[in-house]
Amino acid sequence: MSREIRDITIIGAGPAGLFAQFYAGMRGASSQIVDALSEPGGQLTALYPEKYIFDVGGFPKILAKDLVRSLAEQAAQFGSPVHCNQRVVALEEADGVFTLVTETYRFPSRSIVVAAGIGAFEPRRLPQQAAAPWYGRGIFDRVSDPAAFHGKRVVIVGGGDSAFDWAHQLRGRAASVALVHRSDRYRAHAATVAAVQAAADAGETALHPFHELHDVVEENGVIVALDLKDIKAKSVRRIPADVVLPMLGFVSDIGPLAQWGLRVENDEIVVNSQMETGRAGVYAAGDVTTYPGKLKLIATGFGEAACAVNQAVHHIYPEKKVNPGHSSNLAIFGQKDE
Repeated sequence: MSREIRDITIIGAGPAGLFAQFYAGMRGASSQIVDALSEPGGQLTALYPEKYIFDVGGFPKILAKDLVRSLAEQAAQFGSPVHCNQRVVALEEADGVFTLVTETYRFPSRSIVVAAGIGAFEPRRLPQQAAAPWYGRGIFDRVSDPAAFHGKRVVIVGGGDSAFDWAHQLRGRAASVALVHRSDRYRAHAATVAAVQAAADAGETALHPFHELHDVVEENGVIVALDLKDIKAKSVRRIPADVVLPMLGFVSDIGPLAQWGLRVENDEIVVNSQMETGRAGVYAAGDVTTYPGKLKLIATGFGEAACAVNQAVHHIYPEKKVNPGHSSNLAIFGQKDE
């Protein structure tokens, strides 16, 4: 089944994709979003809806789910559709029209903006065989409701931002929090590491550098402790645990996008300053892109989305300027030039 043709089809309903849809509407262009997940928000919704974000302009701090809600509301004011549960399998082009093909529909448009984040992603699983039977029964690689861990003895495995963010945020909610990592070199923001280290110094959090999971200890079908292996001393210690949160990053794959004639390196789309991908009419924005000096931040993705949409509008309608001017003067919002 084929949908109505649109000026711009956006792949991905994460922050960059949602802002791109808003910006398309602001420029008077019709648009649609196609996303493989069941609801908008990308990683923010799927992986950490209850996590605070501190580096988005205008918000001293905001929950990921609330940022998604605001972005969706902003984008929805122009009435453009968001099609979820649509995994893209192919891209066709004929007579100046692109058609995104999913498992169930065809989405024609005059241009494409790829805002696919890190592509199809899955959290990395604990490599130890002892962990496998406990996924969903005490080991959880996603945190959708921090309240579920109230009064629990939580052990977090990892050394990146997610591991330290949850070690920081669950302190005071969980009965205890321990963080386990294979080294003492952490990949998280320095301020969060310092906060967790201060909590450890105060006896409020346990840090176990140079340790890894060795075995899961259970009683009556529930986790009660973990055996940790000291990778230096080769000894084993036991710590209490009710819940294990592996925060080991993600395995990602941009899938069929790699065969679309775009400039792709290491599963990232190489773009220039106009967010051009190497294929005329196809632009990209957000975490899926790379270029010298790239910062993988939501704030960066917003700017890239605006640039990609403005270039797409000019590509479709050459008479329209790339620069839209200030939104405070745009007639689409009922404003007039002074």
